[in-house]
Amino acid sequence: MSKTISQPPTMTPFLANRNLKLAFGVIFFLLSVRVCHCADPLRALLVTGGCCHDYEAQKKILTEGISARAKVTWTIVHEGGDSREHKVSIYEKPDWAKGYDVVVHNECFGYVTNVAFVEQIARAHTEGVPAVVIHCSIHSYRMSPSDEWRKVLGVSSYAHEVNRTFQVVNLAPQNPIMQDFPAQWTDPHDELYQIKKVWPQCIPLAKGIGGTGAEHVCVWVNTCGKGRVFGTTMGHGSETMEQPVYLDLVTRGLLWACDKLDEHGKPKPGYGAN
Repeated sequence: MSKTISQPPTMTPFLANRNLKLAFGVIFFLLSVRVCHCADPLRALLVTGGCCHDYEAQKKILTEGISARAKVTWTIVHEGGDSREHKVSIYEKPDWAKGYDVVVHNECFGYVTNVAFVEQIARAHTEGVPAVVIHCSIHSYRMSPSDEWRKVLGVSSYAHEVNRTFQVVNLAPQNPIMQDFPAQWTDPHDELYQIKKVWPQCIPLAKGIGGTGAEHVCVWVNTCGKGRVFGTTMGHGSETMEQPVYLDLVTRGLLWACDKLDEHGKPKPGYGAN
């Protein structure tokens, strides 16, 4: 008795082509996911220290708070005790920012006046290293005759109002940094810095309302040479810095400075917190 052996159905060219495309699509998706998850963390340098603030607490709040929100690793340089005149040692090196993707300045050395020293700090940013400048870093080096640091900051300030609660108004709700920032936010206990000059490349993002009704820019972005800079004068004390709204804001500002923030105010693929 003969047996009939059935043959598997022949795949049509259309089905074969469709399946091949599907296979390539799956491979591409898996590779994309792998690339996103394998992005190297941003290497951040935090420079902190000086008078008038609890920098021991703040360095922990900033580094842990930002790393909980974005893929960032840290090197911390904390020097100067309560001095206003200390010259941070890392700045003595001509290539002091080499190897870092961003520098976060949260220091208070307002009486350092040496022009060559101050301009060496600024030069790293004008040559392209992104910066985040927080609170008293805006008053640091303010006595120096050189404008180079002020150009990096994007604003000039020499005084502040008394430590108090004040309202912060979002000036740019469509900006990616500000999309998730409230229309108005109460800074619980802080010093509103008096801004005497906004430099040409500075874009104000928020303003604070002073005790007499005076309004001062308190959040902004700036470009200086090749460098992108995010700045805020807020952050005198831990009470402000611990606020999720504040840490969210500074994290988005850091990502923007590094070109790792998307148009919706979210970390680009691979740069969200693990």
